[in-house]
Amino acid sequence: MGSLRSLLTTRGKALVGAGVVLTLAGIAFGFVDLIRFGVLAIALPFAAALVVRTRRTRMRIERHIAPDRVTVGQTAHVTMTLQNVSAQTTPLFLAEERLDYVLGDRPRFVVGRISPRQSRTVEYAVRSHLRGHHPLGPLGAQVTDPFGLANRSAVLEGTTDLVVLPAVHPLSASRQPSSGVGSEGEQAHLLALHGEDDATVREYRDGDDLRRIHWPSTARTGELMVRQEDRPAQRRAVLLLDPRPSAHGGSGAAGSFEWAVTALASVAAHLTAGGYAVHLVCVETVDTTRAGDPMTIDEILDTLAVTQPREDTGEDDVLRAAQALTEGGGFIVAVIGPSDPEVTARVASLRQVGTTGLALVLDATTFGDAPGADDVGSHVDLLRLAGWRAVAVGRGDEIGRTWDLLTSVTVGAGS
Repeated sequence: MGSLRSLLTTRGKALVGAGVVLTLAGIAFGFVDLIRFGVLAIALPFAAALVVRTRRTRMRIERHIAPDRVTVGQTAHVTMTLQNVSAQTTPLFLAEERLDYVLGDRPRFVVGRISPRQSRTVEYAVRSHLRGHHPLGPLGAQVTDPFGLANRSAVLEGTTDLVVLPAVHPLSASRQPSSGVGSEGEQAHLLALHGEDDATVREYRDGDDLRRIHWPSTARTGELMVRQEDRPAQRRAVLLLDPRPSAHGGSGAAGSFEWAVTALASVAAHLTAGGYAVHLVCVETVDTTRAGDPMTIDEILDTLAVTQPREDTGEDDVLRAAQALTEGGGFIVAVIGPSDPEVTARVASLRQVGTTGLALVLDATTFGDAPGADDVGSHVDLLRLAGWRAVAVGRGDEIGRTWDLLTSVTVGAGS
């Protein structure tokens, strides 16, 4: 009886209370009809509760998301199919989809009776202002009797993840960090088409692998020369994300870490479109040993969708992985915070001879609370003195305009 009482609604409890009063009044005044009505009023809510408790059905929930991967701010349409896999018809029930708060209000809908082995489809839309993997479900269901005297809540298990990728901002194609970004130049293009064998060396360009330097030609011409391969070699770009919480300011979508992730996503799309073999160096790729392998833009965006700051011990592995990738030359873009001059100095040392370095230094204090942040100008100067092109970034700075500024900075210039 206690378990049935817990299923009663306010209306059901009120009817039980009225039934008790009628029964007592009938006994007191000797009215049999009042007693009958009172007993009926008491019994009806408990009968409704018994029916609600015993009417159990098995449902299979399937969700289809279109598109299955969206960017921040993009709407995804969800089609949910509820299939009755039991041998009896389901009752009418109220359903509520359980969602992350970033996806907005939880959709509610009334689901009519579903015959055995039949299904019903409902649709709703979601939109997220934060990247990540956001679960859709499980589905909450509330079964109520026709008179509203009792209800039972249940959870229909099963979830589907909505993948929300960081936004990608277009970067100016006319602004290149070094000559011949993403290609080996016109001569190499002609060689790939015509297969000429007499031109086997060419001048060294930023981003070339130092292991391809042709030393006899270098000695003869007085300029660094590299071997020209039959097929143009794909240039390597390394993208470095600072994982330290102390290096960032603010929180949520307005925080500096989110700005950094969005910036690297945009740079990755820009460089992969230009022909670079892109390596993403962050705590996730270092942990999974993926940092040493070139990644497609889809793989990069999927990784950036879930990357999170790591306590101020994870930068050692990240910097070591970046060091191994830049030893042979190439191109590196780093997004860092001004938290520790020693860490910035280690980042600066990643740019060796033959390596082009670009750095976006986050002015963390402009994004919000940043107790570990230093003066951003000293970190920018440190990087520029090491041969990097570096600029400070504040809250509200547009990524496209910042990229134009960064690629036009004079190497070694002070802030």
